[in-house]
Amino acid sequence: MVLVAGIDSSTQSCKVVVRDAETGALVRQGRSAHPEGSEVHPDHWWTALQKAIADAGGLDDVSAVSVGGQQHGMVCLDGDGNVVRPALLWNDTRSAGAAAELVMTAGGGDSAAGGQYWADATGTVPVASLTLTKLHWLARNEPENAAKVAAVCLPHDWLTWRLAGYGPGSGAEGLAALATDRSDASGTGYYSTARGEYLPDVLSASLGHVPALPRVLGPLEAAGQTPGGALLAAGAGDNAAAALGAGAGLGDVVMSLGTSGTVFAVSGRPAADPSGLVAGFADAAGHYLPLVCTLNATRVFDATAALLDVDLPAFNELALSAGHGAGGLTLVPYFDGERTPNLPDATGSLHGITRANYTASNLARAAVEGVVCSLADGLAALQEQGVEARRILLVGGGAQSTAVQTAAARLLGTTVCVPRPGEYVADGAARQAAAALTGRFPDWTLDAVELSPGTDDGGVLARYRRFASLYT
Repeated sequence: MVLVAGIDSSTQSCKVVVRDAETGALVRQGRSAHPEGSEVHPDHWWTALQKAIADAGGLDDVSAVSVGGQQHGMVCLDGDGNVVRPALLWNDTRSAGAAAELVMTAGGGDSAAGGQYWADATGTVPVASLTLTKLHWLARNEPENAAKVAAVCLPHDWLTWRLAGYGPGSGAEGLAALATDRSDASGTGYYSTARGEYLPDVLSASLGHVPALPRVLGPLEAAGQTPGGALLAAGAGDNAAAALGAGAGLGDVVMSLGTSGTVFAVSGRPAADPSGLVAGFADAAGHYLPLVCTLNATRVFDATAALLDVDLPAFNELALSAGHGAGGLTLVPYFDGERTPNLPDATGSLHGITRANYTASNLARAAVEGVVCSLADGLAALQEQGVEARRILLVGGGAQSTAVQTAAARLLGTTVCVPRPGEYVADGAARQAAAALTGRFPDWTLDAVELSPGTDDGGVLARYRRFASLYT
């Protein structure tokens, strides 16, 4: 049996799965927690990865490894390969002002013109999550650190680099060995998804100089080898890896409910949305991955369950016990600000409260419907970009909630498939590792439950959109 390993280095934790390269059968797995916060030293990721590998029984018998990682995070290295400062993660919003400045400057003071410029140049209009805006913030707020930056990479790039035996003190030789893939490069803000190349002028205008950047590998290319001889695949951004793990192909839309909510499609052509709602990313298999991301997903359920003093299974039962539409309650779930729409300083709101409908079950149902409606708006934005939505693959921790599944079937207007629970990002990375090893992506069987489209007979989505529009 030939074994491959897939790694998911996410915001909250590191997971490792070891699978049979031919069948995809799970052999063993491990995990370890990451520290909380939106600013983390990369050494914590490395420590967590070593613990997760040990928990998974080690990698001595593994032939290929791939890393799927949280996108956008800014990892800055000096000329010796040392980390200049703790990494700013995708969910760090301090660069929101820098993002707005980049858009306005490109448009000569006109945000619409600036949005069009960025959509044409990179496929994505700058928001606080992108690496470029964080570098722009760094140059303005920490110029001494900005001047030290000899190379910039992303979380999965850095971990792949460390797995190849590089690290602090590696110097110029080590920096030259940095590698990434199209999916993660396309989320930096200084890479053209459509043309497949870096934009050094864009980077120079934000950071003040052009540092070394990871070479961009194709879907089947290898980044190198571990000191033990295992092949290192190109790796991928977490959403692109999740698409591989969920078995998504052309015409499929993946809706993921985790810490953040994402809606993304495997598409045959790049997206360029000047409004900024849709990010024009690439996928990990040679196609494109137009994507909408929200900051608020399962943590809305966590917060509401805590308010109601119940655990998540009881929260799910409460939501199921309420009728479709939550008796008229509508929750706009911008608890942590929002990325789509771009409202970093927004707060959530609850509408339509009466003495009759203000119950625990209706509040739980409104939380579920608010999150699903937010993602339904993301689906609509993809469809406006010409994306085909043949079916929805509902994944992530929140997708296992029967209340979420019921709401999705009613509100999304198309067939919903719920794949068996799994570590989709780590599984997708393992599938990429198998592809790098064999020269083709394996066809691993994926069980799923299919839900037929329901009817939003209460006008829940229209009501949600009416209240959400008050923010813009």
